[in-house]
This record gives sequence, structure tokens and C-alpha cells, in this order.
Amino acid sequence: MTTYLIRRLGQAVLVVIGVTIVVFIISHLLPGGPARALLGPRVTPEQVHAFIVANGYNKPIFVQYWHYIDNLLHGNLGYSYHYNQTVNALLAQDLPKTALLVGLAVALAIVVAIPLGILQAFRRNRSIDYVLTGASFVGYSMPTFWLGILLIMAFSVSLHLLPPEAPQGATIGVVLQQPSALILPVVTLAVVSIAAYSRFMRSSSVENLVQDYVRTVRAKGASEWRVLFHHVLRNSMIPIITLIGLSLPAVVSGAIITESVFNYPGMGLLFWNAATTRDYPVLMGFTIVIAVATVVGNLLADILYAVVDPRIRVG
Repeated sequence: MTTYLIRRLGQAVLVVIGVTIVVFIISHLLPGGPARALLGPRVTPEQVHAFIVANGYNKPIFVQYWHYIDNLLHGNLGYSYHYNQTVNALLAQDLPKTALLVGLAVALAIVVAIPLGILQAFRRNRSIDYVLTGASFVGYSMPTFWLGILLIMAFSVSLHLLPPEAPQGATIGVVLQQPSALILPVVTLAVVSIAAYSRFMRSSSVENLVQDYVRTVRAKGASEWRVLFHHVLRNSMIPIITLIGLSLPAVVSGAIITESVFNYPGMGLLFWNAATTRDYPVLMGFTIVIAVATVVGNLLADILYAVVDPRIRVG
């Protein structure tokens, strides 16, 4: 188990280093160079030269990369000239709200998808299985922005049940004071995950239901309830654990669209605004944070995979 964790941790570190190299190279490939990209097209040559000297862009490329890594290790993600704030301050303000949105969406997806997948497995090739399979295909293929607009039209414009805009506030406490306004963004973000998780849960449960150990347990007189929760569920969860870790980038990318549709003041909306205003430090800082979060999510998925499946620990 220790060797397994060390190997996975080493791979995670290498991936993060690779991401930093890519982001560093992209920053030097910006149109007009980093100085003109950050200061704008109307900057004077004197201002460009002063910016290059002040930020060390006149030094060898390896020295620049070392300073870039040193800044990252000290938590310095750059400075946004558009917002006149550090990227750290912007992310510290908006990241918790996005984490709340993504966390609620993933939790909702797990709570809904696992029972649906098991239900489809136990009622496979019946009408309920066909109906849920069709619904999952529709949910999986539905564009996030289109689904959000449809939900706003249905529940806000037509039925007047929920507000069309997400909670507005600078802190999580203020956001949580408007729970009804969180429903539509969370559901919009969770639908695709529900469709994906339920399909994988169904396939995994069907595979486990035909195994010899299930047949033996049933021959001993165990009830279907015991077969489900004491034997099938744990083994069927193994692919889902990995899927949750691997789907984190897709959920976060969906959060960018969802936050833009519902005007949710999180990191996704910050990224969207930064992309439209060419605020490159924010874009690069966002990329680094998401890359680290993705690596950490996959690492946790690997650890949980080893905890659930003893064969991984033995191997």
C-alpha cells in the first residue's frame, strides 16, 4: 500500500510540474509578448522595457522559470491589472463559492445516480430500465448552457417558483442565505454527472450481479436487500470512485458555463470575465489551481480505490 501511494504521489507531482511548464511557455507565446499582453496594445516602448526589467523577463528562460516556480510555491499567482488586485485575492474570494457549487452538484449527482443505477441493474431490460436509460442519454447529451436556459424558462419565467439568478454575495455565508437561488445552478451542473454516474453504476452492478459470490449468497437464503447493500453495492462502487476523480475537470468546466448563465459570482464567472477582457494572469492562475485540484482529486480517487479494493493493495 505504501509503495502504491508513493508511486501515485510521484506521478501527481510530475503532472503538476508538466502543467506549470505548459502554462509558463504559453505566457511567453502571448501576442506581443507578456508585457504587451498584460499592459495592453497602447503601452509605450519605455513602459514595455520597464515592465520587462521589473519582472525579470530579460533574464535567461530557465532563470525565469525558476522564479515562476518560486512564486507559485510561495502562493504568488500573479497580479491582475484589470481588477487591480492580486490573483490570490481574487481566487480566495471566489474559489470557496465555486467549491460550494461544485460540491453540492457532485453530492446531488452521487445521491441520485447510485440508486438509479442499482435500480436499473435490478430491473434491467424492463420498462423502467429503458425509460431511465433514455433519460440518462438525454441528460448526458444536453449542453449545460441550454439546460440552464430551459430550467430558467420553466421554473422562473413560466412557473415563478425559483429565482432566475444565482445568489449574489461576496462570501459563502451570504450565498447560503439564499438557498432557493442555488437550486437551479446546482441542478444544471449535476444533470450531466447524474447521467454519467448512473450509467456506470448500472454497468458495474449488472456485472457484479452475475458473479459467483452473489449466486452463493442467494443460495444461502440471503434477501435481495442484503445481497444489494452487503455485497453488490461496495464492489459496484469501485468504478464510480475512479469516475468521480476523473470527472472533476468536466464538472469544473461546466461550472464556468453554469456560473455565466446564472451570474453566480464564483471562480467560473471570474474566468469567463477574464477571458473576455484578456486578463491573462487570472487565466493562468485559474489554470494552475484547477490543474492542482484535478491532480488532487485523482490522487484521492486512487487512494479510495485502494481502500475499497484489497487487490490493489496486494498488487
